[in-house]
Amino acid sequence: MTPTSAEPLLSIKVIIPAYNEADSIANVIKDIPEIVDEVIVVSNNSSDDTEKNAKNAGATVLKENRRGYGYACLKGMDYIAEQTQTPDIIVFLDGDYSDYPEELTKIVAPIIDDNIDFVIGARTKELREAGSMTGPQIFGNWLATSLMRLFFRSTFTDLGPFRAINYDKLLLLEMEDKTYGWTVEMQLKALKKKYSYREIPVNYRNRIGVSKVSGTIKGAIFAGIKILWWIFKYSFKK
Repeated sequence: MTPTSAEPLLSIKVIIPAYNEADSIANVIKDIPEIVDEVIVVSNNSSDDTEKNAKNAGATVLKENRRGYGYACLKGMDYIAEQTQTPDIIVFLDGDYSDYPEELTKIVAPIIDDNIDFVIGARTKELREAGSMTGPQIFGNWLATSLMRLFFRSTFTDLGPFRAINYDKLLLLEMEDKTYGWTVEMQLKALKKKYSYREIPVNYRNRIGVSKVSGTIKGAIFAGIKILWWIFKYSFKK
């Protein structure tokens, strides 16, 4: 996976949306491999010490006062777009320590070694800690990926938030979802544009703290509605 001395070094940046993840964010940043150029934590209107702890751990900290996962991701992308030198790869990672950040090298390897456009970290049952995904999460993933398989003949099995994508390809997706539909929008648009993609099985553990989406009935319902909306929108869009 490591480029040879004759090849230019690739630039990798990580975007971490974070809402009140003070207890976990430093752990996430600490475990990110050194191949990453910059870790960007976007505080999504946090009211705790998320921003302070992220900064102390060495991350670039941005503020996005509008609540919503997509808003935070877009804020990070806007920041990167303003830089003089843009990266080769963008990795998205949650701030709750449910993923294993050290597995980032596995996530980016297909892009570096095989020129794959887009990689999803798949939270397979065999690698998930008991209780790390709720019943609604498991069902929602199954339903969404089944519909993508039906309408687009995709091979996705998960909507996992731990993902990497070629930066130029990411820009071409023209991402727009501001809330719960960010992950599925990316996958649907990648399918529409016929990007090459791959899933890499990753470990997954119980998060630190309570989920702001799957941990509430309201969050789970709205996430499900948004995911289905995106799927049906693109299923009938020419």
